[in-house]
Amino acid sequence: MKNIKMQLAIGVVCLVLGIMVAVQFKTVKNNVGPVTEYRARELASQLKRITTDRDNLAALKNELEKKLRDYENAEAEGNSAAKFLSEELNKARVIAGLVDVEGPGITMIVDDLKFTEHYNYNIIDYTDLLELVNELNAAGAEAISINGQRVISTTEIRQAGLHININTVKFAPPFTFKAIGDPKTLEAALRMRDGIVQMLADKGIAISITQEQSIVIKKYDGVIEKKFSKVVKEGETH
Repeated sequence: MKNIKMQLAIGVVCLVLGIMVAVQFKTVKNNVGPVTEYRARELASQLKRITTDRDNLAALKNELEKKLRDYENAEAEGNSAAKFLSEELNKARVIAGLVDVEGPGITMIVDDLKFTEHYNYNIIDYTDLLELVNELNAAGAEAISINGQRVISTTEIRQAGLHININTVKFAPPFTFKAIGDPKTLEAALRMRDGIVQMLADKGIAISITQEQSIVIKKYDGVIEKKFSKVVKEGETH
């Protein structure tokens, strides 16, 4: 009898605990939806506000850069030393990718025709884009962009799931390259026997190259910060 009472007591306790757990689970489940939805709306609002602030700052940056160039041009007029410095500064800006540039070159489209079929793997890898950039640089390209993103010294090209990040912006195929340089030399370097174009074609990647007499490549629009490096003055030793 004592054992039966104990078993009944344990059974009642287990039943109560089960009901409590079931009620708590149901309560949590019912509350998760609204909380998650509210959080999603809050994050969407924050993202919209940050995006607007970023666009406003970018517009202000472009406006200030234009004013600076106007001041430099005004100073350089009639002053040979200032004119020389202005020309050197413009060359540095071109090398750094901080100004729009125009010239002859090529347009190249790199496409993964199976990407839209929702494959769970990539045919085009970020290393393929890096190889193409390297070949263009080796062939004397003076400016390169991918999907409108100017390639500069700090540009990152890295895998992000099924997409590829370029200058922190996410892209999917197709990838449109623009490169300024000698059009024939650039295309020949890419199409050389057993070269990068043939290697990518063997992987099933479609590539088209068009020689152009005039290409415009936009400047890098991000912010470049240098926190740790500094210029070493002539004669300094460490």
